[in-house]
Amino acid sequence: MTDTNGAPPAAQDDNEAAAAGIRIVAQFVRDLSFENPLAPDSLRASATQPAIDMGVEMNARGRADGLFEVDLKLSARAERDGQAVFHVEVVYGGLFQIAGVPEEALEQVLLIECPRFLFPFARRLIADVTSEGGFPPFLIDPIDFGGVYAARKAQAEAGQVGNA
Repeated sequence: MTDTNGAPPAAQDDNEAAAAGIRIVAQFVRDLSFENPLAPDSLRASATQPAIDMGVEMNARGRADGLFEVDLKLSARAERDGQAVFHVEVVYGGLFQIAGVPEEALEQVLLIECPRFLFPFARRLIADVTSEGGFPPFLIDPIDFGGVYAARKAQAEAGQVGNA
């Protein structure tokens, strides 16, 4: 007789993998802003392409109920000849249940993996609102959230070293 629980080893591994995971409980627009200060003049065709400045921020916080709120903030400002053409900003949030993730990996899951789930929805909102503003849809290129996280982490560590 052997000391097993009757399940083959592969089934045990599958059960452990199923226990670890990310579940999206809710998604929502926390804030949405679109400014088109020079309309309708800004909608005329121009030989000069606008310069676009993009911003990306990710924030996360735990809640008393064990869930996590994650916010993805995307902003884009278009300027032509020193004048604002449009400015769009969206804070898209998600409520996540995280299970089976070691404490040391939780920050990365919250600030890399969760924003990956939210990004397509925030991207669509920006495309829709710029289109409704009279411009071609502004489609944001995919974002390397792992790279953004690593850069911000390095920047924060460099700031701490500089302050020491």
